[in-house]
Amino acid sequence: MEQRWPLGASIIVAGVVLIVIGALVGLGAFSWFGRLPGDIRVERPGLRFYAPITSIIILSLALSAVAMLIRKLWP
Repeated sequence: MEQRWPLGASIIVAGVVLIVIGALVGLGAFSWFGRLPGDIRVERPGLRFYAPITSIIILSLALSAVAMLIRKLWP
C-alpha cells in the first residue's frame, strides 16, 4: 500500500501547528476564551468554579469544520 503522507512530515506539521498555537496563546490572542456569555464562573472565598460551556461549543464547531474541510479536500 502506498503511503501518501509520510509519518515524519505529519509529526513536523503537528509540531509547527502547536508552536503557532502556543505563540498565539502567549500573545493573548485567546484571551476571550472562557469569557463569553454562557460561560460559568463562580469565585467565592474558598471556592473557584469554572465551566466554559459556550467557549467549548465554539471550539468544537471550529474543529469539526476543519476536520470536514480536511476530509473533503484530501484526496
